Amino acid sequence: MSDLEIHPRMTDLLFLGIDGGGTKCRARLRNAQGDLLGVGTGGPSNIRLDPDLVWKSILTACREALSQAGLQENDLGRIHAGMGAAGAGQTSAVERLLARSHPFASFEIDTDAHTAWLGAFNGGDGAILIVGTGSCGYGGVSGQCHYVGGWGYEVSDEGSGAAIGRELLRRCIWAHDGRAPSTPLSDVVLAEFKNDLEILVDWVGKARPSDYGRYAPLVLDYAERRDPLAIDLVADAAAGLGLIATRLLDLGAPAICLFGGLAEPMRPWLPPPVQRTIVAPMADAVDGAILLARMAVTGRPT
Repeated sequence: MSDLEIHPRMTDLLFLGIDGGGTKCRARLRNAQGDLLGVGTGGPSNIRLDPDLVWKSILTACREALSQAGLQENDLGRIHAGMGAAGAGQTSAVERLLARSHPFASFEIDTDAHTAWLGAFNGGDGAILIVGTGSCGYGGVSGQCHYVGGWGYEVSDEGSGAAIGRELLRRCIWAHDGRAPSTPLSDVVLAEFKNDLEILVDWVGKARPSDYGRYAPLVLDYAERRDPLAIDLVADAAAGLGLIATRLLDLGAPAICLFGGLAEPMRPWLPPPVQRTIVAPMADAVDGAILLARMAVTGRPT
């Protein structure tokens, strides 16, 4: 794939990939040969949000990419777009978004996990393990795709930042009660709540997954210092991630790519049989979204 190309031939098919997240969306425009024409960014685009806001974010990113490519607003009708979106696993959210008209020649949407997998393996056999505030496994073999986990930290998302933070607070309560030994980690966390469990419980009543997830780097830091509580928490998290990965391998995935902010910090803790299957992705989720659009038009990855 070449560097930025300003003047595509007007007869070229144009493909736009969009990676939509809770805080921003990214767009990338390529021609039929795969040459990069332009990139852009927009605002929040989790499709559970207001559809008008999401479309505004998408089009802001798209217009920036068009401008870099030297194209005009009326060229939107030549573009085949694909989007991997947070929230796209919720059918009602997809329907709300698609109820609005769009300016593209075609528009395909799937989950951000699906487009990350498409990019990672160019549509071939393989699996991804996403480890961030939440966790999820996703893999495709012989055209059959499967999710493993990813149902929310309350009942799922093993090994995620939110799950680590939730379990940390539970174990800190044990230490406060004398049911488990105190450690430097439990001491520093309880001190945040003035060693008052009523304050902690009030916090829990308002906490979101990201609030729990912010404790994960602290736990990893204390695990490196050999804090017993931190080591137990990280080992348990790695075991949970190992079970997700093992299930993906059992489904036939020959290799696994890691994604998410906690993927690399957790990698050394994963079971060795899982570590041996980890490979670098071929491309990212934005190019995976381009592949989604391309396959809808041509029926094949390239």
